[in-house]
Amino acid sequence: MQELLAKYAKLALHTGVNLQKGQGLLIQAPLEAVEFVRVVVKQAYEMGAKNVHVEWGDDELTFLKMKHSPMEVLETYPEWRKEAMVGMVKDGYAVLNIYGENPDLLKAIDGKRMAAVTKASSVALKEYRDYMMNDKARWSIVGYPTTEWAQKVYPDLDAQEAKERLWQEIFRIGRVDQEDPIEAWNKHNQLLKDAREYLNEKNYAKLHFEAEGTDLTIELPKGHIWHGGAATAKDGVVFNPNMPTEEVFSMPHKYGVNGYVTSTKPLSFQGQLIENFTLTFKDGKVVDYTCEKGAEALKQLLEADEDGASRIGEVAIVPHESPVSQSGVIFFNTLFDENASCHIALGKAYPTNIKGGSDMNDVEMDEHGVNDSIVHEDFMIGSADMNIDGITVSGETEAIFRNGAWSISF
Repeated sequence: MQELLAKYAKLALHTGVNLQKGQGLLIQAPLEAVEFVRVVVKQAYEMGAKNVHVEWGDDELTFLKMKHSPMEVLETYPEWRKEAMVGMVKDGYAVLNIYGENPDLLKAIDGKRMAAVTKASSVALKEYRDYMMNDKARWSIVGYPTTEWAQKVYPDLDAQEAKERLWQEIFRIGRVDQEDPIEAWNKHNQLLKDAREYLNEKNYAKLHFEAEGTDLTIELPKGHIWHGGAATAKDGVVFNPNMPTEEVFSMPHKYGVNGYVTSTKPLSFQGQLIENFTLTFKDGKVVDYTCEKGAEALKQLLEADEDGASRIGEVAIVPHESPVSQSGVIFFNTLFDENASCHIALGKAYPTNIKGGSDMNDVEMDEHGVNDSIVHEDFMIGSADMNIDGITVSGETEAIFRNGAWSISF
């Protein structure tokens, strides 16, 4: 286990954030991950990090605050913390999020209290988020199997067995169990690069998604760019934002989404699960929805801001044969579940998904069809019967995905 943790830490630092000598590192992690965090910090300093700052999270303390703090506290994000977060990324810090959220943590908390916290943090950390979404800072998210998360995934196992099983899946899906994880990721990134370059060359005007419960047409804005796998930061250094990742993704035109789409996996939002929901779009906006479980949480998500939260900011293609999907496990964790399935995201678009997007102001983004919002929430729509057609600028239709798999060669 110690050898695997060391390999995982090295992968996160080299392939994930690609930490450079003399650079600072911000780590966000649950208290339960302290042993792994210490391994990461030790390796970071050995790589020449100038400073490693760890922001600890504790589920029990989060729950107690959400339950007992007055609304005026929840509606206010601490200025000192905002200045610290923004200050670090401005100083060139890389950001590593070691992620192991309890999917059921806040299910008993009133939705209005959750919405207050989401709005306050999103508004306060807009500049910080812009560094991430514009690749001004190098960042990466990796999974850690906290006890509550592991037992949600494997409810029939005791705590220790559940954690061990979830570790096995994290190591397998993340290619940590291979002899040379970094080289395995280099090869994987090349495959994703080939896929995104194919789509960029085709420059489709629209995509049409069709499966049981889904008939959705997504217009792509002029100048859209497909990304996937490794990204290149503004400083020219390559990094991997999500580990695992199996997707290639771009942005829809905020006013060009029509039809209906049905979720195929649960969405964990603000500590609550939203399951089996269908959204109907007209001219880019959700105009109707149905939901079997978590309807109030879905309503809070769609109404998180005046307009952008009910529009789409991302469309991603993921083969059904991905390692996450083939595990047969529902992870109740977006980092993993989104890489098992084609997905779309309600809310903010990545400005890097359109030519010149990082330099656009709010008016220019709207004119180019770039959605803006205080949220960005991926939900899964893919399945073994998902078909996707690309529609060219001249109106021709080409099959690019059949029965959950690529139908093209690249």
